[in-house]
Amino acid sequence: MRATLLYGAGDIRVEEVPDPVIQEAGDAVLRVVRACVCGSDLHRWHDYAGDPRPMGHELLAVVEQVGADVTTVRPGDFVICPFGIQDNTCVFCREGLQTSCVQGHFFGTGGIGGAQAELVRIPQADGTLVKTGTSLQDTDEGLLNSLLALSDVFLTGHHAAHLGRVGPGRTVTVVGDGAVGLSAVLASRRLGAEQVILMGRHTDRTTLGRRFGATHVVPARGDEGVAEVLDLTGGQGSHVVIEAVGHLPAYRQAYGVVRAGGVVSRVGVPQYEDAPVGWGSLFGKNVTLTGGPAPVRAYLEDVLPDVLSGAIEPGLVFDRTVALDDVADAYRAMDDRSALKVVVLP
Repeated sequence: MRATLLYGAGDIRVEEVPDPVIQEAGDAVLRVVRACVCGSDLHRWHDYAGDPRPMGHELLAVVEQVGADVTTVRPGDFVICPFGIQDNTCVFCREGLQTSCVQGHFFGTGGIGGAQAELVRIPQADGTLVKTGTSLQDTDEGLLNSLLALSDVFLTGHHAAHLGRVGPGRTVTVVGDGAVGLSAVLASRRLGAEQVILMGRHTDRTTLGRRFGATHVVPARGDEGVAEVLDLTGGQGSHVVIEAVGHLPAYRQAYGVVRAGGVVSRVGVPQYEDAPVGWGSLFGKNVTLTGGPAPVRAYLEDVLPDVLSGAIEPGLVFDRTVALDDVADAYRAMDDRSALKVVVLP
């Protein structure tokens, strides 16, 4: 089969590799219907050094084979696969923290391939895979993209809003107009936020942000952007600030606009180790800092009916599609911001 491998910074290739096979009784082998490129893939693409690494962790698929112990899916089922592998029964899974599963794995590690491929083996299939409730043949392009968004990007935005305790009457500021930031806008409105301020300066993206429910857009950055958000909130700041970038300047903006007693919720994968938490950032205003990798499996079945009904369309974040053989073009397009988020078709 063909699969995407990262050899080093900027060096991504599609190569022939052996087909995955059932190794344990709880495994499933999936045929990938569509995958995509994530912003976290770009972080690795920028600076990776090591052995060739399988790439991709977001996918829709059809089940090809299952191990003897798999009971929840069977060959032919059309499924969403979360970006983390979990048994969905351990103590952390039961607490809704499936990304901390004691038997968990992530794509591209521990002998698991990547999703930017034709086939992939999924351990812990019963705990990981969720049937879409549709047949592949009867699912149109828009719905396919929205289902794909439930494997990671939309539910990462939802996770940020959930941890931030977004609800009716709340003001939310989202820092970052990438696919996760836009997903956080949509998720915040779905959860009832009254005012959603999107901090972003790319008009094609902020236009989609307004479609998703942003009430205001602030293109300025740094102190100027902070001042604009404070002005929009009567000088008080936002109840919830979602940091969806992962760079230190975005974190500084986040604590600059959060109100006293508010929450900063981070889901941008941090590209830094040290972040201020002292009097002038968090402590002085009694601010809560939360966030982390989204336990997609915890939210998926709750949100799926809203996607199937068309109540929300998170798949609108996908604005380009490439064939698997052209996956390197997808990385370059997202890196130079000529594409927001790219679908990959095996």
